[in-house]
Amino acid sequence: MDAQALLPEVIQDMESGSQDLIPSEAIAATFASKCIDEFFAQASNLLNPRPPIHKPGYYVATGAWYDGWETRRHNESDYDWVIIRLGVSSGKIEGVEVDTAYFVGNHACAISLDGCFQSGEGADRRILDSNFAGWHEVLGKRDCGASRRQAWLPNTEGADVQGQAYTHVRLRMYPDGGIARFRLYGQAVPVWPADMKECVEVSAAVMGGVAVKCSDQHFGSMENLLIPGRGTDMGDGWETKRSRGEEHVDWVIIRLGARSKVKSIVVDTAHFRGNYPRAVMVQGIDVAGDKVPEHEDRGWVEVLGSQKTGPDTEHEYGEGYINDLPDQTFTHMKLIIIPDGGVKRFRVFGTRA
Repeated sequence: MDAQALLPEVIQDMESGSQDLIPSEAIAATFASKCIDEFFAQASNLLNPRPPIHKPGYYVATGAWYDGWETRRHNESDYDWVIIRLGVSSGKIEGVEVDTAYFVGNHACAISLDGCFQSGEGADRRILDSNFAGWHEVLGKRDCGASRRQAWLPNTEGADVQGQAYTHVRLRMYPDGGIARFRLYGQAVPVWPADMKECVEVSAAVMGGVAVKCSDQHFGSMENLLIPGRGTDMGDGWETKRSRGEEHVDWVIIRLGARSKVKSIVVDTAHFRGNYPRAVMVQGIDVAGDKVPEHEDRGWVEVLGSQKTGPDTEHEYGEGYINDLPDQTFTHMKLIIIPDGGVKRFRVFGTRA
């Protein structure tokens, strides 16, 4: 069965519909890449979470400036390539997006995609070896077109793709040219430490954590709470609109990467200086299967009582702050902000149960 092409409106549904999809911002934040050529424009531009921009008439030392990856003309090989390490430990691929925005006359004619699973020390080095034989086809050769945003479902025949987790992908561009943006959609597959007692960030997107529901995300998306790093500005955090009623609170529910016992919590208000919450509190719940708990469910347990917050600060709550719940396990955590405002990151650390 061939890969199915998707229309732009379907691509938009992939981005915003299923909560199991990895947000492009979460992936791009920690991608690393190697490529054979980036003479005109750097391959790292492929992973920029912002839409491509156009600067007609603007030139740099190598020629006209383009917001994307662009290689030299007259490639003597069949294709140029870039290898990308996923920002998650590993992931199952459910969609492939390529955008050639503003590349007209110098766009990639076609692309294909391969994937592999390589972890541990030296993984990045091993896959760059010309004799490496671990690549499996994820998407066969597909036409791109000029200044066009499109996506495809991966090949579904065979065990190479269906249910397969990958750590790296190789995007091949035929024969040369330019691509503005590259996106993968799918599900994170965490690679957990062998020691069950090792404390890890169980809420992180890279470990399978997903923001599943919130009261409001008027100024900033809830998915931003779980991505690595402290970000660059308020735009990559979670921010709600101003509340006007008394006793108002906003909340977000996070599905942890695994059922866990909570050891510590971090609430980071980086870059939120006049619009941070007055206070925060955290609750947890343990639910079976794929059920998504509701805000009003009675099973929520207080993990962190109300704590006053400050501007542009990484608030750490460990022993002495976290309620003593040695035998309690959780599948979901709920961050409550009082009464509203913005939070950059929400991190839950614990051990798998």
